[in-house]
Amino acid sequence: MDVLNNILHGFSVALTPTNLLFCWIGAVLGTVVGVLPGINVLTTFAILLPITFKIDPTAAIVMLSGVYYGAHHSLSTTSIMLNMPGEPSGIVICFDGYPMARQGRAGPALAIAALSSFFAGTVGVFIIAFFAPALSDASLWFQAPEYTAVCILALVGASVVTSKSKINTLGMAAIGLILGTVGTDLHTGVPRFTFDSLHLDGGLDFVPFAAGLFAFVEIAFRLGSYETQVQIKTKLRDVIPRWPDIKAATMPTIRGTALGAAMGVLPGTGPFIASYSAYALETRVAKDPSRFGKGAIEGVAAPEAANNASAFTHYIPMLTLGIPAGAVFAMLMGALMMHGIRPGPDIMTAHADLFWGLIASMWLGNLMLLVLNLPLIGIWIKLLETPYQFIYPTILLLTCIGCYAVHNDVFNIQVAAFVLLGGYVLEKLDCSPGPVIIAMILGPILEENVRRALLISGGDASVFVRRPISAAFLLLTAVLIVTYVLPAFRRKAQPAKAAVLETD
Repeated sequence: MDVLNNILHGFSVALTPTNLLFCWIGAVLGTVVGVLPGINVLTTFAILLPITFKIDPTAAIVMLSGVYYGAHHSLSTTSIMLNMPGEPSGIVICFDGYPMARQGRAGPALAIAALSSFFAGTVGVFIIAFFAPALSDASLWFQAPEYTAVCILALVGASVVTSKSKINTLGMAAIGLILGTVGTDLHTGVPRFTFDSLHLDGGLDFVPFAAGLFAFVEIAFRLGSYETQVQIKTKLRDVIPRWPDIKAATMPTIRGTALGAAMGVLPGTGPFIASYSAYALETRVAKDPSRFGKGAIEGVAAPEAANNASAFTHYIPMLTLGIPAGAVFAMLMGALMMHGIRPGPDIMTAHADLFWGLIASMWLGNLMLLVLNLPLIGIWIKLLETPYQFIYPTILLLTCIGCYAVHNDVFNIQVAAFVLLGGYVLEKLDCSPGPVIIAMILGPILEENVRRALLISGGDASVFVRRPISAAFLLLTAVLIVTYVLPAFRRKAQPAKAAVLETD
């Protein structure tokens, strides 16, 4: 009863005109951030933080939170429509969302993504309200060895989420790991693979690589084919998902929500790993895994639900333990501390209005996003009726602006153009570009946690198998290798052996 009373108190705080207005502003800004390529949440926070110092702390954190989960709610739009992920977690949605758009089914894809996000967000708010203290204690079980094992599992799992050659996919993951090491080593201060370029001292950014490998490569292929002249006609009734789509997306949404909510409690993971893991899970439980990558509605529902659920439950370690789940939450903590509020175990009692008002505003903001985004689906669908040769200049312009906006530097546009050449070759060789980005993002996380674990254990590598949770993840990784990778090696070896016998 105490929790229900607190939730009712939270709604009484969130429904005040001021907080409701700032919740709406945050949701709208988040939608814009999610839709426009290259404009990220961190940049928006940096702009808004000075403003929040002069307003009520509850209204400030409500608005900033609206920007954060609003961006995660709407990032599927560019992933589905343009094959351009604005955030890392949008990469996985591209795998099946964009093929659905190419097949004239962008409407159901966008609608299912919006509904999955709303369901996952509702569950995430419920989990925060009822289980935040207990789950915050459980998150302390995960330390550097566990995060290392999770990253290794995700990297090996890259061979599962693609219908292309598992061997080629692992090769792409290896390239991504190498690219992830570019920049100054934070532990030693030694520049690595920078070629004496100051632009590379901070490492390679996600945005230009995603632009080059996805948006630019797609433009290059379509300009060189007959498809630039093809118009996809979509009727209004096709925008609404039909019962088979809803039925097929229901269980993946539930599984993705559960997985994303669980992983969101862990500070070192993030919506990207949750989204990717949900997609890998669906390919594992599906009766026909070959459908994935070709326009499977499950491949949109599951990662979108996991992405949004993880985005919400990331608040648990930040609010209850004072441990930020990433750079975004570090800035949220900074916004709170500017007002003299320190997140921690006593925030639920010492600042009850802020804590419960924020939780209630999350659900209200999630509802606002659903109401805001569903009517826009028809507008996005109209883009498909425009010949591609009239659309791609706008895509190029928006993408280049997004690349430039990362550091206000033309260098990132040049990187995207260079990546276009490599991405074009990879597509011609039938190599999946997704694992390159996946490994590029996970590589620095893996390196940091391996170093941290070995530092704590005094260089004893057995720490990864002595801890039960990390040992379980490594065992699951070994099972994946045996199940998926070794058969691929055997299939490669059999034709070679047959050729040798024929020559004899």
